[in-house]
Amino acid sequence: MIEIPKETLDIFVRILVAAILGGFIGLERDIRGRAAGLRTHILVAMGAAVFMILSERVASGPAGSGLQFDRGRIAAQVVTGIGFLGAGVIIKSGANVRGLTTAACLWTAAAIGMAAGGGYYFLAVFPTLIALVCLILLKYFEIFSYSKNSYRMLQVTTPITFESADIIEIVKRKGLKVLDCDIRRNYETGTTVTKLSLSLFHRGFTDDLAQLVMKSLENANVELKEVRWGPL
Repeated sequence: MIEIPKETLDIFVRILVAAILGGFIGLERDIRGRAAGLRTHILVAMGAAVFMILSERVASGPAGSGLQFDRGRIAAQVVTGIGFLGAGVIIKSGANVRGLTTAACLWTAAAIGMAAGGGYYFLAVFPTLIALVCLILLKYFEIFSYSKNSYRMLQVTTPITFESADIIEIVKRKGLKVLDCDIRRNYETGTTVTKLSLSLFHRGFTDDLAQLVMKSLENANVELKEVRWGPL
């Protein structure tokens, strides 16, 4: 029967715990279709655990030498290095920024991996539970519990004879704030394109307002050619 050294078994457990806990967070990100998902979070947490274990082993120095080195030297580089990985999942499009939560998840997964790699299992498990609560439950709390600002773009194409001021008035009646207005008239096609940058202070799903705005435009006896609603 093969006997596994206690030290080897301890390393195995630390890395396994880090991979499992990182996987829980990664699974939630994967379900939501984020670029950094299950595999990425497992690898980040596991890699951080390995670096933490390596820090401990290197700090003790060669056997019998009596030398001691800085235990946090290698592990400290994980904190710096994970910042570059997190920056890679952040995408800015107009006024919207996507990927901040996923970047924070990667940073948290690295911290959890370091805790598991150091053998501090409670310090690894408890933050994992809090992170999952934040990711799964707080999303609904944010949507339904209080109002907040969101930003959207509304583009309406009408005959050239229709005034853009009427469209702006319809939008304002729905409680939307117009941040910017771009009006383009095409005399060849006989159309006017009114593009509005909007601020919405509301509670609930942002894009539910799109149906209300479009319905208001239709009921205003406007000859609509095209209506577009999307992120700013």
